[in-house]
Amino acid sequence: MSSPGTALVTGATAGIGLEFARQLAGRGHDLVLVARDSARLEQVAEELRGTGPSGQRNVEVLSADLGDRDQLAAVEARVADRDKPVDLVVNNAGFGLKSRFLDNDVEDEQRLLDVLVVAVMRLSHAALHAQAERGRGGVINVSSVAAFLPRGTYAAAKAWVNQFGRWAAAEYRPRGVTVTTLCPGFTKTEFHQRMGVRRGTGFLWMEPDFVVGRALADFDRGRVISVPGAQYRAIVGATRLIPSRALQTYQSIGRR
Repeated sequence: MSSPGTALVTGATAGIGLEFARQLAGRGHDLVLVARDSARLEQVAEELRGTGPSGQRNVEVLSADLGDRDQLAAVEARVADRDKPVDLVVNNAGFGLKSRFLDNDVEDEQRLLDVLVVAVMRLSHAALHAQAERGRGGVINVSSVAAFLPRGTYAAAKAWVNQFGRWAAAEYRPRGVTVTTLCPGFTKTEFHQRMGVRRGTGFLWMEPDFVVGRALADFDRGRVISVPGAQYRAIVGATRLIPSRALQTYQSIGRR
C-alpha cells in the first residue's frame, strides 16, 4: 500500500489539531507538527512516531508562533519545499478573545487577525502553489460555525476563511487539489480555557475525535464545507433564514 504522504498540522499539541495529528498518523501519514510550545511538540511527536498501520513514521516538529511573520515564514518555506513535499496542510492554529472589540487592546486584535487570517492565507498560498504544480494535494482550513453568525472579529476572521475556502476549492479542484473548510461548533478542547471562559456542557458540545473524523471523511469526499454534527448543520441552515439583527441575540453560539 502506498504512503498517503506528509501532512503538516498547525496548532498540533492540543484539541482539534492534536486529534488531526493522531488520526492522520493512523492513516499512515508522515507528519510535520507546528505549535509554539517546543516541549509539548516533542512530547506529541514521540507519541506519534510509533503509530499507524506501517509502524514507525517520520514526525518533524517546527516550533513557531504564527503571529510572528519571521517564524511564519519558516513554516511557509517547509510547506513550499519541493524536495520534501507536503501533501496535506491542516491550518488549525487559532485562539479567541474574551472581551468585546472596543474592550480589547488593538494589538491583541491585530494578533488575532494575523493568526486566523494572515497565517491561513500565507500557508494556503505556499501549499496550493506547490500542490497545483504537482497536480495533487489538499488543504483543510479550520474555521468555525461562528463564521455564519454576526459576532465580532473572531467571526469576521472565520468568515474570510470560509469565503476563501469556497473559492480555492473551485479554483484548484481541476488541478488535483482538494480544499475543505471545517466549521466546528463547541468542541471539548483547551480553546475556551485559554480565553478564560468556562466550558459548557450539553448536546452542543462535541468530542474532538468526532469533529476530526467527520472532517476527514468530508475531505475524502471532496466536500467544500464540513459542518460536523446535525445540531450545527441545523444552526447553519437557520442562519440563511433569520435576519442578522435577530442572530445577534445568540452571541454564545459558534465558538469552536
